[in-house]
Amino acid sequence: MLKRYLLLTKPGIVFGNLISVTGGFFLASRGSIDLLLFFATVIGVSLVVASGCVFNNVIDRDIDEYMARTQKRALVEGTIDVRSALIMAGLLGAAGFLLLLLIANPLAAGVALFGFAIYVGAYSLWLKRHSVHGTLIGSLSGAAPPVIGYCAVSNQFDLGAWLVLLIFSLWQMPHSYAIAIFRLEDYRAASIPVLSVARGVTAAKRQTVIYIVAFGVAAMLLTLTGYTGYVYLVAMAVVTLYWLYIALARYRQQDDRRWARQLFGISILVVTVLSAVMAIDYQNPPSQARTAQVAALAPLHV
Repeated sequence: MLKRYLLLTKPGIVFGNLISVTGGFFLASRGSIDLLLFFATVIGVSLVVASGCVFNNVIDRDIDEYMARTQKRALVEGTIDVRSALIMAGLLGAAGFLLLLLIANPLAAGVALFGFAIYVGAYSLWLKRHSVHGTLIGSLSGAAPPVIGYCAVSNQFDLGAWLVLLIFSLWQMPHSYAIAIFRLEDYRAASIPVLSVARGVTAAKRQTVIYIVAFGVAAMLLTLTGYTGYVYLVAMAVVTLYWLYIALARYRQQDDRRWARQLFGISILVVTVLSAVMAIDYQNPPSQARTAQVAALAPLHV
């Protein structure tokens, strides 16, 4: 029974967000790590993400029974009742938000609340079932964890935070479109209007390629604006070009599901490399370097 409750939190999603929140945290820390803040942020984000996933399971229980990969979930089979799941989701969310608010800062908690509201409210309750644009809006919630990590350290929503939000949002698009292609029959059976269902696989494949290019351009901006160095730049160029190469070289192969699965697998590699290199190849952007220099020299002019 404990395993069934654990699965409600979608551990794979929680773990994936652990990687990205760490990248954002280390990018903003620039080598000066506050361990208490780090663990509070990681645990807080994990609890909030887990809460959102449980709420999503409750909301989606009526459509989950139509999809092969979800029809054995506990809320579909009735082995866990809705009331228990809602209590669990509420407790996880409350603990996560409090941890971020009390040990990190209100900005980090606010970004977490924003991501939570997008995922549970806008996406799960409405857009997923009614709009082809659900993936686009939902990408904002998927990009929230690394931004939370960044803001937990910086306590400001500066250019770096905006860039992290942009980069991870754009990564979500080809990642999600790939899932929607190789899980096409599941989404069709549940009448979920993802792009591959609403406008066809060809349209979804074309948008996947476009978003890979957009992601690559956005990823370069962290170096061009001075937040990361050339190790980051080279690493991201290599993995993004590989992602794009596979997308284009195998674009016209007969098996669209295989094409999508390949791109999905590469997307996991890309986001892992992204989070790792932004965490280790950080720089002081010019604006912050000047601010630090002025602050250091200020006493000399007193």
